[in-house]
Amino acid sequence: MKVLITGCAGFIGSHLTEKFLKEGFYVIGMDNFLTGTPDNIAHLFGNKNFKFIHYNVVNYIYLEDKVDIVVHLACPASPVDYMHHQIHTMKVNSLGTLNTLGFAKAKGARYVFASSSEVYGSAQVHPQHEDYWGYVNPVGPRSVYDEAKRFSEALCMAYHREHKLDVRIARIFNTYGPRMRIRDGRVVPTFIEKALKGEPLPVYGDGKQTRSFCYIEDLVEGLFRLSVYEGLEGQVVNLGNPEEISILELANLIIKLTESKSGIEFLPSRPDDPPRRCPDISKAGKLLSWYPRIRLEVGLEKTVGWFRNKVV
Repeated sequence: MKVLITGCAGFIGSHLTEKFLKEGFYVIGMDNFLTGTPDNIAHLFGNKNFKFIHYNVVNYIYLEDKVDIVVHLACPASPVDYMHHQIHTMKVNSLGTLNTLGFAKAKGARYVFASSSEVYGSAQVHPQHEDYWGYVNPVGPRSVYDEAKRFSEALCMAYHREHKLDVRIARIFNTYGPRMRIRDGRVVPTFIEKALKGEPLPVYGDGKQTRSFCYIEDLVEGLFRLSVYEGLEGQVVNLGNPEEISILELANLIIKLTESKSGIEFLPSRPDDPPRRCPDISKAGKLLSWYPRIRLEVGLEKTVGWFRNKVV
């Protein structure tokens, strides 16, 4: 079977590409390297079951290949990236989603969209379950990402209802692990870099805001199952770790794991920063028999080990 993965050179995309190859699929990877990097997939170029296409999916997609599954991951995902590429972020989640959906329809392929927990915004329901509609500021600084993902979800469901396309939507919560970019603005690489350099770790507000962190290996397993399991047409599924930790606790844990002498630097709160973010993954457990297995401290140790060779 053949799968097209957009954003294959990104953090999640490169790991998912490896997973599909390991499971015996032929993978066509597509990326324009806006935020991904060739380094993440360089080791795959000699694989006979991998073909890479340097391409921007906001443009029309044509391939002669027969494709069975399309996974649309392409999108700037960190606040630093989507604030720097605001219009492109909205294009890749509108034109890019439209083009990949049209491609899947033409090929008779299954379609998997990588959405985000950001569709829930500053959630008024906790933990967040798939039936919750969210609480999003449509014109705030994060709206270029939040609303783009919400639009993509609506477009996916329109194709499902109108064209009977087999669509699945993954709402991905905070994920971490090797291959994250050091300065992509997300909390785990930021804290690890600062700790390894002995610099203060920046905590916004009082640090009591909570997040849940899923190790990349676990997240990819959930995405793979959502992609290949039968009978999941039209399903929206949360993928993440349901164990909450405050940002301040995370900072202190990373200081401990890196044996750093870093302190904490408290900064003003950021606008529209959700006070709590945690998934209800009971649906993923029921439909996919999936639950994260790697504890936060174990995953962070692996991630720190990878970053030690990158931070200078």
